Amino acid sequence: MREFSTPGDVFNALPSRVVFGAGAIDRIDAEVERLGAKHALVVSTPGRSAMGGRVADRLGSRCIGILPEAISQVPIELAIRGRAKARDMGADCLVSVGGGASIGLGKAIALELGLPIIAVPTTYSGSEMTGFCGITIDGVKRMHQSLRMLAGTVVYDPSLTLGLPVDVSTASAMNALAHCVDAIYTPTISPVIVPAAMEGARAIMDALPRVAACPDDGQARADLLYGAHLAGAALAGGFALQHGVAHVLGGTYGVSHGLSHALVLPHVAAYNAPFAPQAMDRLAAAIGVEDIGAAIFDMMETVGLPTRLTEVGFSADRIEEAARITVETDNSYNPGPVTEEAVRGILAAAVEGRRPGSPSGR
Repeated sequence: MREFSTPGDVFNALPSRVVFGAGAIDRIDAEVERLGAKHALVVSTPGRSAMGGRVADRLGSRCIGILPEAISQVPIELAIRGRAKARDMGADCLVSVGGGASIGLGKAIALELGLPIIAVPTTYSGSEMTGFCGITIDGVKRMHQSLRMLAGTVVYDPSLTLGLPVDVSTASAMNALAHCVDAIYTPTISPVIVPAAMEGARAIMDALPRVAACPDDGQARADLLYGAHLAGAALAGGFALQHGVAHVLGGTYGVSHGLSHALVLPHVAAYNAPFAPQAMDRLAAAIGVEDIGAAIFDMMETVGLPTRLTEVGFSADRIEEAARITVETDNSYNPGPVTEEAVRGILAAAVEGRRPGSPSGR
């Protein structure tokens, strides 16, 4: 007999407003006005400061400045500094423009100050849809959750992703795909959100090779961003071992966020498949494949992503420590047992670049 319970608090909570469409960024002033805000602070990375400036210009007198300091993994020191600047400048709203780093810094600021957030994602991470944020403290990335970090409005403009390099696009999309895979078997996901995970995975697996083959294809970019939006909704349902391993790789060992997810996703999917057969079979059917782990690995090769952790500087001698940290920070939502032995096996397969279901790497 089927049983489930939908938790309160942050799980399964989604932004109250989503605006999707080419040119949507040009109406950002109307979105700030909807909130009744008059002193918006634009948050971006140094590399996206020009785009931040474009948003600031559009906001005109409603913008009090730009904070172009966001970096990956959201170090706690940066979060503290950003909160102080937002408070000193009198911000009454945050407009986070860019990828996961910008979205994350906006969340970390809002966690303490309680400011409303308008998120304008320019990559495919999907984190703009959730009240989760990984903040790195003393070299360990720890997940925080709060409705204060949930954006009130998310503005998706596919045209903003057209200039995103292929390698960044593919890694970011794999991050989104990881949300879909990791959410479907968590006990915290609502049955209302499960279809979003299924459709999000299908859309990403369909659109990602098209974006890699033709980065200027606006329709492919829009389809991929649509998949990322649904993946973000799936992530709101919860996460398990996939995210635990990836956050250790990123927060402790400096592997870029998208690649930290991509490189372990096929192996976590293969590990969890026997423990959540019904959910994984449904996902495989939605994507149109038989073996999810193998299909993801093959797609990574197709779009030119690395398939070995050694290619991003993570060596086998770090497996023991990484497994220990992963187990220590586990949230107990994974269907398969999260033991050091299990995590060592996943990381070893990722280090070797071993295709799931194959006796050896290739």
